[in-house]
Amino acid sequence: MGTNFFSVKKGIEGEADFWSMRESPEVMHIGKSSGGWCFSLHVVPEQGIEDLYDWIPILTDPDRVIINEYRDTIEFCEMIKTITHRSRSEPSNWTLEDYSRNYAEPGPNNLARHTVGQGCLRQGTGTWDCIEGYFS
Repeated sequence: MGTNFFSVKKGIEGEADFWSMRESPEVMHIGKSSGGWCFSLHVVPEQGIEDLYDWIPILTDPDRVIINEYRDTIEFCEMIKTITHRSRSEPSNWTLEDYSRNYAEPGPNNLARHTVGQGCLRQGTGTWDCIEGYFS
């Protein structure tokens, strides 16, 4: 289970149907936080969004608001912390087969991380992975 995050034009955050508007500039899927995993950062290379640093101007745009799928407003600093300061207190008990089956590998801070391929374009320099395409 995880939580999706969006950058939404101010004024529509209470009404937007996030998934049907995902190709609209009014609603942009930032990514997904899943327990025990590096953050799945949604990258859109054709729009110049290829890593976390490309998201900064969007996340700090005064005409936009960051919200989660439950419509809670998230402050910029909290969003960055959610992406970059992830950890798990205990090491995973996954076997190599478990990692392979989940297209994953051991990552930083006891987290699982996506292997490059299967939609993961690259692993971030911190606790995020750059994932292309639509996912929920």
